[in-house]
Amino acid sequence: MCVASTPQPPPPGRLTRRGVLAAAAALAGTTAVPAAAASASAASASAASASAASAAAAPDSAPGGADLVVEGGRLLDPATGEVTEDAVVVITGGLVRAAGPRNRLGGKVPAGVRVLRAHGQWILPGLVDAHIHLNTAAEARDAVRKGATSARSGSTSFYQDIAVRELARTAPELAPRLRAAGIFVTPDLGDTLLADPDLAPLARLRGGVRSAEALRRVVEVNLARGADTIKTRVNERAGLPEQDPLAQVYDHEQLSAIVAAARRGGKGVLCHSYSEKGCHDAVTAGIRSLEHGAFVGERTLYDMRRRGTYFTPTLTAIAGLAESSDPILAERGRTYLPVLQRAVLAAHELGVPLAAGTDSSGGTVDPIGREVELMRAAGLSALDALRTATTGAARLLGLDGSVGRLVRGYAGDLLVVDGDPLADVGVLTRPAHVVRAGITVRQA
Repeated sequence: MCVASTPQPPPPGRLTRRGVLAAAAALAGTTAVPAAAASASAASASAASASAASAAAAPDSAPGGADLVVEGGRLLDPATGEVTEDAVVVITGGLVRAAGPRNRLGGKVPAGVRVLRAHGQWILPGLVDAHIHLNTAAEARDAVRKGATSARSGSTSFYQDIAVRELARTAPELAPRLRAAGIFVTPDLGDTLLADPDLAPLARLRGGVRSAEALRRVVEVNLARGADTIKTRVNERAGLPEQDPLAQVYDHEQLSAIVAAARRGGKGVLCHSYSEKGCHDAVTAGIRSLEHGAFVGERTLYDMRRRGTYFTPTLTAIAGLAESSDPILAERGRTYLPVLQRAVLAAHELGVPLAAGTDSSGGTVDPIGREVELMRAAGLSALDALRTATTGAARLLGLDGSVGRLVRGYAGDLLVVDGDPLADVGVLTRPAHVVRAGITVRQA
């Protein structure tokens, strides 16, 4: 069944900046966004799109950044593995102005600027959570406090992530720098049909969102509402005992239609997956990153390396299933986790790019440091595990020129930890200090 008897025009972009964005802000519990959305609604849809594109290209230039000097600790650069003793990091207006040993900075340390002393501690860039569901302002704030200064949304039900992204641009201490995914492209939208009037024609579809036209429609609504990426699925969920995570819900042709619609808007696709065939269909359809992917096969990993497809295994979420009080979920977690750990190590050894993501949702935010810890447990070196949440994840999000390192011109986002992360990555789960755009958001 088609979306409608006649072709539907593309959804108007103006609704993003007024009604939908304001509603998303209300659902997310933010207050800064609606006023901005109302003022922006006076601009044309094309101007709004251009503004969003500009902000996405320079996410670290958002207003609200502060000046800060962090001094005295050991500075770790994940890109090179270099450790600088007695380091100083100078942040001005939310950006790194200088970073290096104290004896080389000379007069670059400004007078009268607030100082965070990190003697005996380690300094490293803020971490990136490449798969997280942020539905409220409280969750966004919690993610930052636990070390995720940048993130990619794994979708929300009512565009709350769009509002959280805007909150992060105006009040960076309250939310991670965010790549928003909008709503999930899935066969059964459920109450998400109420997220946007342009989804209403899908309500009467027999069998749900499955035709090429319906799939394209959901992608187009997401793009018109300002999504930075598109989230879809190939398998059912592992976290619901009544579902079979190996059951496939979209085939290669349907996934290809989603990817094509996203590419027309200049966006990539992240795909929820579990089964071997599902993973292969998703990768060969052209997705940007494979999420979960417990049973990904060797042939698919080779395809991923050739295509540059990222693997975001969300080990934290799978490990969490093993601790469930539901016996089905607990058994599923115990079975899937070692399989997924082997897949992670095989991917790493083949050269498949990895990104850390917690898949936090439902009001509970797991520290992104826990995902790094599980990457290490899967067999990666401590430095390579750290890279999955810094330089690697930054490349996936298109932020590799501004996030993941502490060098001149990069975002003034950092963690201070009480221990050597190259000896024990577990210190990342309990940062002593978290700084977002020069603003201290967590302090021991």
